[in-house]
Amino acid sequence: MPVLTRLIPSPVVVDIRAGALADLSRLLADERISTSGKLALAVSAGSGARLRDSLAPELPGADWFEVCGGTIDAAVTLADAMRGKRYDAVVGLGGGKIIDVAKYAAARVGLPMVAVATNLSHDGICSPVSTLDNDNGRGSYGVPTPIAVVVDLDVIRDAPARFVRAGIGDAVSNLSAIADWELSHRETGERIDGLAAAMARSAGEAVLRHPGGIGSDAFLGTLAEGLVLSGIAMSISGDTRPSSGACHEISHAFDLLHPDRAASHGEQVGLGAAFAMHLRGAHEESGLIAETLRRHGLPVLPAEMGFTEAEFTSAVQYAPQTRPGRFTILEHLDLSATEIRDAYADYAKTISS
Repeated sequence: MPVLTRLIPSPVVVDIRAGALADLSRLLADERISTSGKLALAVSAGSGARLRDSLAPELPGADWFEVCGGTIDAAVTLADAMRGKRYDAVVGLGGGKIIDVAKYAAARVGLPMVAVATNLSHDGICSPVSTLDNDNGRGSYGVPTPIAVVVDLDVIRDAPARFVRAGIGDAVSNLSAIADWELSHRETGERIDGLAAAMARSAGEAVLRHPGGIGSDAFLGTLAEGLVLSGIAMSISGDTRPSSGACHEISHAFDLLHPDRAASHGEQVGLGAAFAMHLRGAHEESGLIAETLRRHGLPVLPAEMGFTEAEFTSAVQYAPQTRPGRFTILEHLDLSATEIRDAYADYAKTISS
């Protein structure tokens, strides 16, 4: 009988613990990612630059590149600067924008990429996608999964709390995204990858039900693991489906309709997930998501993000246009503005009771 298997794109190593950054050079050598030490390190002007002084002596063969912003132009500029230098790998050291720039640049020059996250704001630290600003707004670009992921919990603990809160919103939104995927399977016949769905759901549930807070290493470790698993789930499925549904459509709508006022990605998708769960009649699950968001200091109502009820209604109505071809509870119900307002009023009442 033949043995049927499939290869899963995933990092060679995932190192999540306090003090992990101090062992970065040894990890790269031991895992044969860079035995020569010839590395290109992309850093932000903020957290990455602050860590450069402590890391530089441990990485004497590295060249350092400061990246300004999470744009496609910044990624192309970085790639051009690295050409012909014979680097072993690219290391992205910083937040989500820097890691996305480094992933795209590494793919452009054909080098493996190591993600060293200095905050946990979203699941891009291990995803096969770079989200970059361009002349038309913001685009998502397919890239290889990082060959290694390093998360130093000491560094994460020192980052602003809003970044951790954003990551919480992104992780728990997986539960709404999976519900949308299952809905599409029932209504349109869209294929579900069971392994990807299981990993994304497990990641969301682990964060949702963890009793700790953002000051706890145990909770931060669970959140980091959840974001990594979400990224691997996307690699398995070949797209963002395991972690992106109506929740992300609503967030994209806020970004497009109110580019100067949009909240963090995690705040928007967290609220979007709670509301989308309410729309599909899963009031208990919606309430649990809202309770978890509230406990960690994330918004559960539009006013808590600085938006009116009318602006939220407009964003929800516009949301399906942000991802043509994706089927979620929003496309399924096809609600009018009046129906969205009524649903929101019921949602607000339900989670407040």
